[in-house]
Amino acid sequence: MTQIVERRGFLKSAGAAVAGSLSLDVRAGAQSAAKESKSASPRFFSGCCGYSYRKLLVDGSMSMEEFILKAVELEIDGVDITAYYLDSTEAPYLLGLRRVAFRNGVLLSGAAINSNMCLNDPQERAWEIKKVKKYIDVTETLGASHLRVFGGDVPLGAPDPQGVQYVIETMKPLCEYAGEKGVTLGIENHGGITLKAYNIVQIMKGLGNTRYAGINVDVGNFREDPYEQIEMCMPYATHAHIKPTYGHYPRKTLDLDRVFQIFAKAGYKGFMSVEYETDEDEPLTEVRKQTDVVKALCKKYSTV
Repeated sequence: MTQIVERRGFLKSAGAAVAGSLSLDVRAGAQSAAKESKSASPRFFSGCCGYSYRKLLVDGSMSMEEFILKAVELEIDGVDITAYYLDSTEAPYLLGLRRVAFRNGVLLSGAAINSNMCLNDPQERAWEIKKVKKYIDVTETLGASHLRVFGGDVPLGAPDPQGVQYVIETMKPLCEYAGEKGVTLGIENHGGITLKAYNIVQIMKGLGNTRYAGINVDVGNFREDPYEQIEMCMPYATHAHIKPTYGHYPRKTLDLDRVFQIFAKAGYKGFMSVEYETDEDEPLTEVRKQTDVVKALCKKYSTV
């Protein structure tokens, strides 16, 4: 009985310690995250998004199987399957990718789709829910546990609080369905209703105590105050996309060492997945440069 009391006391103290450094808006999330974590020690895993090789995946010079094998070449832990570039969503093809990953010791950190949760039309919302459910099934078949989704754009004339409510109403049934499959939905800060960390946090709070919703933190997508906004998202972070720059064009340099410190301080456990977005350069060389940086920072700040 003493051990149970001590463990509960530790979790309570850990939750309070994290919450003390955050705003009132994110305290509930910090306390919830503490309940699922036995330790504040960060565990970072290096990864890469399929989107990084979009040119090659689109023109056919790289297959999704070859992208998975890139993880071996780059000496990273896993890859994030961008669903835009799948040849099929049928089980035989997906299970084939799953086997390629398994046989080569590559973790599939998740899948990623385009979505619009910020809908006020019931028919459009029903269609979107049906689509996202399909990709929850795809994620499950791949053997992954995370699906990146987008919030979408606020309908013309609607204030942000209304947009937040639209997203909550769309995501609630999806979280229930995802929970049945063991898949967590990570909503990304990707412009529109999720342009500001405050709105994303309000979405998380509105979803209540579900364990199957979180934030796919894209460190390069905030247009201003990136470090403060990243920190606001940390209690809910379930996956991360890493870039060396942030903001709208012209983009500004992001201090990735500082970013990793924020993740480490929050005790984040998960993937730090490179998302190479610059069209002008060569992905085969540039992705390696960025994954080398991420691997070094994972080694510097992670406990594994």
